[in-house]
Amino acid sequence: MVDTTSLTRAVDHFADRLRAAPQSRLQRGAAAEALGLARELARWAQDLESPGGVVREMPDAGMFAVADQVTVAGRDLAVVLTDQADVDEAVRWVEEAQKRAGV
Repeated sequence: MVDTTSLTRAVDHFADRLRAAPQSRLQRGAAAEALGLARELARWAQDLESPGGVVREMPDAGMFAVADQVTVAGRDLAVVLTDQADVDEAVRWVEEAQKRAGV
């Protein structure tokens, strides 16, 4: 069993920063960056759960929902990861997206 605590912490931290961000920051790209991350994390989780299956894209639920989307996608991925190297990679994705989002 792999320890995914670092991933859930990174996801929760990013989501908290998004929730605290002013609307103007979300509009200037933070929300789009976060949605892109959520979609990538969700795609990764789906690929692990059903290799070769139909991948469903996470919808754009608006800038005020994106923090929740990041949380859900990140935690879904954490449940299915089985390799520590993949956990470390996912944490890097989250941290890099947070830097690009500027939150």
